[in-house]
Amino acid sequence: MTAYFFDSSALVKRYARETGTAWIISLFRPAVNRIYVAHITVVEVVSALSRRVRSGSLTADDASRAIGRFRRSFDGKFLKVAITATVINHAVALAEQHCLRGYDAIQLAAAIEIHTQRLNAGAAPVVLVSADAALNAVAAATGLLVDDPNFHP
Repeated sequence: MTAYFFDSSALVKRYARETGTAWIISLFRPAVNRIYVAHITVVEVVSALSRRVRSGSLTADDASRAIGRFRRSFDGKFLKVAITATVINHAVALAEQHCLRGYDAIQLAAAIEIHTQRLNAGAAPVVLVSADAALNAVAAATGLLVDDPNFHP
C-alpha cells in the first residue's frame, strides 16, 4: 500500500481539470493507496476553487459542485494530519530556513510529521504529491519522496 500526502496544489487537480488530473484520479484507489492531507487543506482547496470563478477558469456552478464533492471527500476519504504545536514549530523553522510561504511550510511540516510517524511504525514512507516546484525542491532536500502531477499529463 502506497501512502501519499497531497498538498492543495495537487489535490485541487482532482476537482478542477488541468494537467495531471487523470493521474491524480488514478491514485484515489482506497484499497491500494492511503491519502493524507493537512487539516488546513480544506481552506486552501476551497479558496483555490473559489478564486477560479473570479479568474473565469470555472463557472460558479462548476465551482460549487467541485467544492461540494471536495467537502464530502474531505470528510470521508482523507486521513487528516492535525496541525499541532509541533507541526507549527517545525513549519516556522522550515519557513525561516527555506524561505517558504506560510501554508507551504505548514503543508511540508505536516507531510514530514506523518512520514516520520509511518517510518517509526515500520510502514512505507510517504510520497509528497505537489504541483509547487519550490515546495517540491525543499521537500526533496529534507528527504521526502516527491511526485509532481504536472509531469503526468
